[in-house]
Amino acid sequence: MRTVSTPSPALILPPRSSPGVLNGSSTSSSTFGTETIAMVHTPPTSLTHPQRSLRQPRDQQGAPIDILPDHAFLQIFTHLPTNQLCRCARVCRRWYNLAWDPRLWRTIRLTGDVLHVDRALRVLTRRLCQDTPNVCLTLETVVVSGCRRLTDRGLYTVAQCCPELRRLEVAGCYNVSNEAVFEVVSRCPNLEHLDVSGCSKVTCISLTRDVSVKLSPLHGQQISIRFLDMTDCFALEDEGLHTIAAHCTQLTHLYLRRCVRLTDEGLRFLVIYCPSVRELSVSDCRFISDFGLREIAKLEGRLRYLSIAHCGRITDVGIRYIAKYCNRLRYLNARGCEGLTDHGIEHLAKNCLKLKSLDIGKCPLVSDAGLEQLALNSFNLKRLSLKSCESITGRGLQVVAANCFDLQLLNVQDCDVPLEALRFVKRHCKRCVIEHTNPAFF
Repeated sequence: MRTVSTPSPALILPPRSSPGVLNGSSTSSSTFGTETIAMVHTPPTSLTHPQRSLRQPRDQQGAPIDILPDHAFLQIFTHLPTNQLCRCARVCRRWYNLAWDPRLWRTIRLTGDVLHVDRALRVLTRRLCQDTPNVCLTLETVVVSGCRRLTDRGLYTVAQCCPELRRLEVAGCYNVSNEAVFEVVSRCPNLEHLDVSGCSKVTCISLTRDVSVKLSPLHGQQISIRFLDMTDCFALEDEGLHTIAAHCTQLTHLYLRRCVRLTDEGLRFLVIYCPSVRELSVSDCRFISDFGLREIAKLEGRLRYLSIAHCGRITDVGIRYIAKYCNRLRYLNARGCEGLTDHGIEHLAKNCLKLKSLDIGKCPLVSDAGLEQLALNSFNLKRLSLKSCESITGRGLQVVAANCFDLQLLNVQDCDVPLEALRFVKRHCKRCVIEHTNPAFF
């Protein structure tokens, strides 16, 4: 008969009190510095709490919670994080069997700077693979964002044991490299959501060399990633973006915030290979210019979300391309684009009639004339940020308030607007939240 075991909760959480004591009960764990090293425990042997005597009176033998049916327990357990689920598995044999129900293990979510996450993933996947040796068919999501001790070893474990993985988030895990990401992508063909933001060693997304050779020349169509977040991947260059685009042709959401080495050439590759992109962010990519927006405009009506914040080389020319061809745009963040003027806002207002959110904060050349054009055409506008727009006055705000009745958020912080204009906005847009720096208005 095979003996099953459950990971200690000490694997998931650092010790809160003295080593070897958890919530007043002894555990089989050892310590190494500030981290509790994981030990694997056998399941509880009793049907109730192990310290409860079977000779106690009937009214003292069971807790009220014990009368709940199994499906009620499962419903409760679905709301527990990974570490608490491991704790529940050590209460009694019934809870052990329920806590390791495969339906509860579609997601592993781990957090903590001191967590030995590589070992945690190895022990958890080993337990989940007991019924199907070496393969975990239930696990679809792994979230280990912020676990700075994650290394390639942990991702190799996921790649080898979780072929049905659909979502992986390793944001802020700066020890992860390209090779481990390639391994996950190659072994998990159903992976659709990948967040490697803050992973400074990741420079592109591709299949491993062995897989690429077998699938060439059609291997670019094999990666099914649709959502990719590479924010703060500082080493990403145009060549890396070219590789990503060629392999991830089904991309619909791509975030490249603060990928400071990218240029307009990288965006050209992106549009060629990934025509289905709906959301794109290149905020703080200082080399992106109007030529890059001309390439992005080739996405046409498919583009819904665009962030070009603090791209200082963008002017009205680039905005005109977006306004002309991407007429279904819903969200535009152009904060800090100091070359943007009222003419660009006019083109945007007259062509993107479905625009719902617009951020043109810190655009000193945008004035009341641009706001008037926006108010007369963008009736669906719900969110508008004018933070630090030096040329905006109360007249422009009143025109916006008189025409955009559905406005829900207005940011006029650090704008020189009179108190009467803010009150006018409040009267006409009753559901609008106004963010301001006027101490007289509340």
